[in-house]
Amino acid sequence: MSRQAIKTIPKRKTREEILELSVPLFAQRGYDGVSMRDVAAAVGFTQAALYYHFSDKDQLYLDAVGYEFREREAALKDMLAGNGPPLERLERFVAELARMMAMDKDFLRLMQWVLLDTDEARQSTLAKQVFRDMFVAVHDLASELYPHQDAHLFAMSIFGLVIFHFQAGTTRKFMPGHRPRQDNPEVLARHVCELLRRSLAADGDE
Repeated sequence: MSRQAIKTIPKRKTREEILELSVPLFAQRGYDGVSMRDVAAAVGFTQAALYYHFSDKDQLYLDAVGYEFREREAALKDMLAGNGPPLERLERFVAELARMMAMDKDFLRLMQWVLLDTDEARQSTLAKQVFRDMFVAVHDLASELYPHQDAHLFAMSIFGLVIFHFQAGTTRKFMPGHRPRQDNPEVLARHVCELLRRSLAADGDE
């Protein structure tokens, strides 16, 4: 085979590349709105070739969500595990999570679809294999900071305060008191951190 012929052979897509190309599809349409045929077309595969890498759509979806989340998990964990007092680390985590939600629309939309999915088997798999470590890290830090509070509820509240703000972005614009500056992730992070500081002060007074 000639050198020129070798150069014209298209590079075989890796499993990681397939996941990267499938994420925008699931982010736009959710699990039910995407078929294996859609993904195959997006990556330039036949369906048979796609099934070589993934046994079914469930596996592809779960792996795509895991791939997208783990791309960001390390940065978030660094905020929690770094040097400094616990509250300072939690505030850095809040700021980074807000920045991610504001800047990465595919990630935000994918997380919205994940939360709307009513399939308990998929939710259980994602909770145990993808989201658990991140949640445990926040849960444990919340337990350290707020020993008299329900750590599970507090951790969920931290995620909710940040994520729902961006999920409700379009609706918020039509609600009383909305101002454009509230869409700034730094503004949101400061607001959430102020709530956390006040909660810590109240917890210490009990």
